[in-house]
Amino acid sequence: LMRKMKDSVAEEHLYLGFSHQYRDSILPLHTSISLFLLSYCDCKLFKVFLVPTGENADDRFVTNNLLGNLEVHLISRCQLPVIVQSCCLPAVVVKDGKFCRAGLSVVLRHIIQKTYETDPSKKDVLELLGFKKTCLKACAEVSQWTRLCEISIPLAVEGFLTASPEHCQTIPPDILQLERKLGEPVRVHNDDKIRRQKLQQQKAGAKAAVPVLGKEATEEGKAVETDEHPLPSLELSVAFSKLLVQELPDVVNREAPHIRRTKTTDLPLLDHVFAEGLYFTLADIVLLPCIHQFLISTKEQGKNLVNLPLISSWYQRVQEVPGVKKAAGKCNMELLHLPELMSSPEEELQDFSSVPDELEEENEDNNFIGGPRPTMTKLMENGIEAKFSPHPCPSWTLDWTNLPSAVSPGEGKMSRDRALRKQQQLNNLVAAVTKLAKPGDVIVDFCSGGGHVGIVLAHMMPSCQVVLVENKELSLTRAKDRSDELGLNNIWFIQANLDYFKGNFNIGVALHACGVATDMVIEHCIKARAAFVISPCCYGFIQNTVKFKYPQSHQFKEILSYKEHMILCRFADQTAVQLPPERRLIGKQCMGLVDLDRAWAAEEHNYSVQVISMEPESCSPKNNMFVGIP
Repeated sequence: LMRKMKDSVAEEHLYLGFSHQYRDSILPLHTSISLFLLSYCDCKLFKVFLVPTGENADDRFVTNNLLGNLEVHLISRCQLPVIVQSCCLPAVVVKDGKFCRAGLSVVLRHIIQKTYETDPSKKDVLELLGFKKTCLKACAEVSQWTRLCEISIPLAVEGFLTASPEHCQTIPPDILQLERKLGEPVRVHNDDKIRRQKLQQQKAGAKAAVPVLGKEATEEGKAVETDEHPLPSLELSVAFSKLLVQELPDVVNREAPHIRRTKTTDLPLLDHVFAEGLYFTLADIVLLPCIHQFLISTKEQGKNLVNLPLISSWYQRVQEVPGVKKAAGKCNMELLHLPELMSSPEEELQDFSSVPDELEEENEDNNFIGGPRPTMTKLMENGIEAKFSPHPCPSWTLDWTNLPSAVSPGEGKMSRDRALRKQQQLNNLVAAVTKLAKPGDVIVDFCSGGGHVGIVLAHMMPSCQVVLVENKELSLTRAKDRSDELGLNNIWFIQANLDYFKGNFNIGVALHACGVATDMVIEHCIKARAAFVISPCCYGFIQNTVKFKYPQSHQFKEILSYKEHMILCRFADQTAVQLPPERRLIGKQCMGLVDLDRAWAAEEHNYSVQVISMEPESCSPKNNMFVGIP
């Protein structure tokens, strides 16, 4: 039965970057992480290719030093499928297919899901995705945690490994950030119950027994040593009971009356066991190869890790998880036993208050008091008001009644009124793109969702190539199904964060790109010198990020502070039809001002940009549209 199930699964190709081998890892570290997960999951569902990133890659290394039970092929970048050439690695694509998944988190999550779908008995693999299966699901552009695990720490460790000795005297700031994260209180689902159990344990003055992971120790011939890294034993019991599918002792589950009456605010906080809290997740899989290489390098330099006690304890604890040592062995990772690195207790503790400011959380107060009028007046006094260009073709519409049903955005998935409004929105974007497009152009539908824009464009413009880029797998799968029903052959699908799309294109389009995503789309288009047609959304989600600082244009920066600009963004979301007309009007003016700042910022890169109201304006509360031409 298992063989039949595997045969029915379309073969998928996994492409990993390869610059060189560094000790027992392959760089870039994203490749080592991917191979480690494949080993941990015992997954052989993918045909694995290494893609040399330089001219000095040695193919003998692939056969001699890589995983003993995993066949790996070498392929040059020019031999990659076209869709993969447009993406950052790692990437997965169905053989000869047009659906690509790119970026570390997306690819790792797919490996986990595919492993479980093929063998549902591997529930421990599915548990790597954490509560509600959301581990590392949020994209790095909006999630500090995803960015730290997926981007910052791998890059920091690679930089540390390749730096000259004089530049390796200090611990990278991102490693310090992880140490600090491991010291923060843990919040997990139903933590009230666990915290009450911890209080009862403290009151009793007793410690629950730390579970002995005999299975793993027997498999790998080493005794588990837990007393050198003592942790609050309740957290360990909860974490490892889940790993070993055991029930907690009954004594832990019973609460005394005075424990039940204790206020939640008076309960003890929970301490980290693993990277995200109590439970072993994909984040631990990602961090282990990185921290492992960092520790080896630190050991070779004769340093000890008394200033990284939490990372040291975490590294030792992860080795106790069933399957980790076995996977490390397959990958030729010789895991360290840390006490030998911690033999100088007289060394001063690291002062974590010295973590650079750019790694601190945004401390600016976002709970603004007061309305937008003072800010709007300040702009008016400097000659700046919201202004909209006339719509170039206000009455243009697609002939929806004669289009195939799979082209229509409704098709049973939304109400008739909503489907009509969506058609009106599409009329505006398709009209603008039609005026810009030439035969042979590549059009990218960013934040494509279910493909409402991209599928219409691919159907209406068969001489153009259309690429859909979307982070949510379910939405993109629906778009692929609609495309297959229509038999479209000029459309491709990429599940990835925006930053992992690196292809060349002529026109970028986005319908209701949320918050900062609008600015990311504009940035992509400017880098490609591509025209853009974009309808923004969710202005209230706009905030300073690693990449974007607001306001953006020179004119707005001279007049408004960040806080004043955020006031405009917050009130730009006040356009819902349920609101009073005068309030909606102020919301529309705020939308116009925020988008004027964006338009002027793009014009500083030699673009001509118009801000237009979609027709009819009732098609959406967020009815602004940019048309930008380089």
